[in-house]
Amino acid sequence: MLDRLQAVEERYEKLNQLLMDPDVVNDTNKLREYSKEQSDLQETVEVYREYKSVKEQISDAKSMLEEKLDSEMREMVKDELAELEEQEEAHSERLKILLIPKDPNDDKNVIMEIRGAAGGDEAALFAGDLYRMYSRYAEAQGWRTEVIEASTTGTGGYKEIIFMLTGKGAYSKMKFENGAHRVQRVPETESGGRIHTSTATVACLPEAEEVEVDIHEKDIRVDTFASSGPGGQSVNTTMSAVRLTHVPTGVVVSCQDEKSQIKNKEKAMKVLRARIYDKFQREAQAEYDQTRKSAVGTGDRSERIRTYNFPQNRVTDHRIGLTIQKLDQILQGKLDEFIDALIVEDQSSRLQAAED
Repeated sequence: MLDRLQAVEERYEKLNQLLMDPDVVNDTNKLREYSKEQSDLQETVEVYREYKSVKEQISDAKSMLEEKLDSEMREMVKDELAELEEQEEAHSERLKILLIPKDPNDDKNVIMEIRGAAGGDEAALFAGDLYRMYSRYAEAQGWRTEVIEASTTGTGGYKEIIFMLTGKGAYSKMKFENGAHRVQRVPETESGGRIHTSTATVACLPEAEEVEVDIHEKDIRVDTFASSGPGGQSVNTTMSAVRLTHVPTGVVVSCQDEKSQIKNKEKAMKVLRARIYDKFQREAQAEYDQTRKSAVGTGDRSERIRTYNFPQNRVTDHRIGLTIQKLDQILQGKLDEFIDALIVEDQSSRLQAAED
C-alpha cells in the first residue's frame, strides 16, 4: 500500500508541474484532464501526508520513552503515543478506502427516471412523492433540478417523470436509488381505511458526454408531434414535441417539456445518450455490475430496495437492513442517513473484495 501511495504522491507533484507548463495552460483539453486528475488525487495525497507526519511523531515519542524521564513526563508521552496510534490506524483505514478504484461515473450529473408501477393512481401519487423527495434533497446539496419529461395523471401524480440533477458528485450519491420503491399507506380514495401497497421504480443514469457515446445522426429517427397537456396556447398547435429513436439499439426518448422544438431535441438527446451509455455499460461490464449488485444492489432496477410505511412513520432499506422512524422527514429530502450508510456499505464491500 505504501508503494502505491508514494507513486500517487509523485504523480500529484508531477501534475503540479504540468499545470504550470505554458504548453498545457494553452491546451484546453490537457488543462481540463490534468486539473481533474489532480483534483481526484488531492484527498489521497493530503491524508497520506498526514499519515506520514503521524508516523514520524510516533517514532519520536517512542524514542523519548527510551530516555530517562520523570514519571509525569513519561505518562504524558504515553498518552500522546496512544492518541497518535489511534490517528495512525484511522488514517490507514481511510487510505485503504481512497485507494479503491473510483466509479468513473461518480462525478457526473445524473438523469433520474421515476415511474409509477403496481398500484394505479396510488403508484403515480407515490412517484410524485419520490420526485419531490429527491428535488428537496438536491436543493439541500446545492444541485440544480431540471425536468426533462413528465406524464401526469388527473390525481396529481406522475405516470413517469424524467429529470436531471446537476451538481458535483450527483451520481455518486444518487446511484444507490436504482430499484423498486414500495409504499404502504391508506389511499385517499380508500373509504374502508385499508392499507394498500404500491410501487414506483427509480432509474439513475450518469449523464454521458458526446465523446463517451458514439451516436451517428443517420442512426437516429426524429419524429415531431404536437405537445399535450398543460402549457398554454402553443399546446396542440405547434409541432414542438420531439421523439428520438436510436435505430441500432431501439432506445426511444420523447420530450415535450419546452415550447421550442430545438430545446426539446437537446433535452431528449441528453436522455438518449445516457440510456445508450447505460445499456452499453451493462452489456460490456456484466462482471462489474454483478459486483455492484452483490454489494448494495445498485444494478437491478426490478429489485425492491426500500419500503415507506406511512402508518408507522417508518422507512426500511432492505439491502442494508436499516430502518429509520422518520418517514415524514425523509420525504422532505432528508436522505443523508440512508445515502451515507449505503456509501459506507459499498466501500466496505469493495475493500473486502480488493483484500480477497
